[in-house]
Amino acid sequence: MKDCLRKYYLYCVAACFVAGLSGCTSTPDNPVEVEEWPQIFPDYIGVTIPPTIAPLNFTVYGEHQTLDVVVRGDKGGEIHANGDYADFDTGEWHQLTAQNKGGKLTFTVCVERDGTWTQYRDFTVDVSSDELDEWGLTYRRIAPGYEVYGKMGLYQRDLATFDETPILENTAAPGACLNCHMSDRTDPARFTFHIRGDHGATLIQQDGQTELLKAKNDSLGGSMVYPYWHPSGKYVAYSTNKTHQSFHAVRDERIEVFDHSSDVLIYHPATHEIIFDSIVGTRDHYENYPVFSPDGKTLYFCSAEAREIPSGYKDIKYNLCKIGFDPTKGCVTGEVDTLFNARAVGKSANHPRPSYDGRFLLFTLSDYGCFPIWHQEADQWLLDLQTGEARALDEVNSDRSDSYHNWSDNSRWIVFTSRRGNGYYTNLYFAHVGADGRMSKPFLLPQRDPWAYYDETLYSFNTPDFTKRKVELDARAAAREIMSDRRVETKLLRLGNKNE
Repeated sequence: MKDCLRKYYLYCVAACFVAGLSGCTSTPDNPVEVEEWPQIFPDYIGVTIPPTIAPLNFTVYGEHQTLDVVVRGDKGGEIHANGDYADFDTGEWHQLTAQNKGGKLTFTVCVERDGTWTQYRDFTVDVSSDELDEWGLTYRRIAPGYEVYGKMGLYQRDLATFDETPILENTAAPGACLNCHMSDRTDPARFTFHIRGDHGATLIQQDGQTELLKAKNDSLGGSMVYPYWHPSGKYVAYSTNKTHQSFHAVRDERIEVFDHSSDVLIYHPATHEIIFDSIVGTRDHYENYPVFSPDGKTLYFCSAEAREIPSGYKDIKYNLCKIGFDPTKGCVTGEVDTLFNARAVGKSANHPRPSYDGRFLLFTLSDYGCFPIWHQEADQWLLDLQTGEARALDEVNSDRSDSYHNWSDNSRWIVFTSRRGNGYYTNLYFAHVGADGRMSKPFLLPQRDPWAYYDETLYSFNTPDFTKRKVELDARAAAREIMSDRRVETKLLRLGNKNE
């Protein structure tokens, strides 16, 4: 009798192993077909993806015993997932998406509840013929409160897989707040970010050489933040800001960040010289968020009339502006021109990002101020630089804050932050950009087990940027330098009249 039981036990174990290493699973048996979309998380129904993106793993809402998903390509190929959630094999997924580049994937979803199978209406995902050539993403993860934080840092993620690695965490440099990072047109060979705190500095890395700049000195009272590289690699535009935070007691207005002053600077890494021109550093305006045009001949930035702080913070409304730039001299030229008059419509424009093909400029529009990530009304807008027309990106925006965005190198994909999930945490979303500027339905950054990941995370994602390859930063050496007092002195060259 004992031998029979042992043989039966071994048979069951073997059967479970064949069915899948994660345990015994069942397959659809005479499912009841319904004409309803499956309620899945994340919502990938009808999205457009690059062929190299990680598998679109998902689950369905509500209790269930088993989820069974079959994915078929209209150009051939088929893959299958069966278990608690749809967990596709990464190799099989990429083989399928590569085979169906420029085509569609059709998902057949069946769910088992209390021994009964339900088959939902098939949904499709478009596999774009536009590649996402970048290796991955860089971003910051931080607790959403900002006023108190423990662990935070800069991270990078392989977009073809689920692998995330830290670039630098503040556990290596206690008390440091790491922020405002930027590569040179997604190329981390040139990389910079700011460190706020008692050991404040601006880190700049070029071709493996790292320097920590002493940005704050007697000549320059603020810091060097919101960087953007000139396409030549010879200059970096920064703004210098004296920032203040306030914390609201009302539910929908939690945190307000505003500037007491801000100006635009041009930094020349080869000479450690900061070029300050009063035309983009006036006393009666706040200049912020500088970015270069792809040809390097124009500097875009935001400008607001100065107001009494904090009493007048809701009256601070930024316009999008531009001015010429001379790459041979490293200085601005000509006069400031208004590119988009947000104040005329009672709004504030921030975070301009030109597409790298020079066609469009993406920006965030909110009711006031320069820090819209807690503004529920914040939306993304697109300015056509050829026609001068601007429009709200209704196909991308939500009823929560949508902000902080960047472009892929080929200008066919964007990544941005949104609070559309629960209103408290910002997560990362992607959208495909057509030649006419129309964008596809956004999709959430894929995770291996998305429900567990996003339900259990305690951090917000922000300031995302694409990266062609991994950022190579010696984190231990960088942390030691941050905690030391060793800094590279910067020289300030003033142009124009500060009283302007």
